[in-house]
Amino acid sequence: MPTLRSIRRLVGATALGLLLAAPPALAIDPPYQEQMERLAEIMGSLYFLQPLCVDNAQDWRAQMAELINLDQPDEDRRQRLAGAFNGGYAAYARLYRVCTVSAAEALTRLLVEAEQTARDIHSRYAE
Repeated sequence: MPTLRSIRRLVGATALGLLLAAPPALAIDPPYQEQMERLAEIMGSLYFLQPLCVDNAQDWRAQMAELINLDQPDEDRRQRLAGAFNGGYAAYARLYRVCTVSAAEALTRLLVEAEQTARDIHSRYAE
C-alpha cells in the first residue's frame, strides 16, 4: 500500500511537472484534463474518508489547492477541478459517518488509484 508521504511527493512532483510542461493558455483542455478531474475526485473522497479512519490525516484539500495553483488552469478548468473534488467528497459523505470495514477498504483503493493516476499524469505529461 502506498504511503501518504509517497503519494504526497508524487502529487507534488506531478504538479511541478505540469507547471513546467503546461501548454500555452488556450481555450482547449490539456490532454491530461480528464485524469486531473479523476485525481481531483479521488482527493475529495480521501479528504472525507481519511479523517474517519486515520489519525493525523493528510490535508487533501490543501494538496488539491496546491495542485490547482501549480497547474494554473483557466477559470473553467479550475471550476471543473473544484467540482470534481467536491463531488468526490459528497459521494462518500452520503455513505459514511464512521470508519467501517468498507470505508477502510475504499480508502485503501483510493490511495492506490491516486498514486497510479498521479504517476501516469507525471510520466506522460510532465517529462
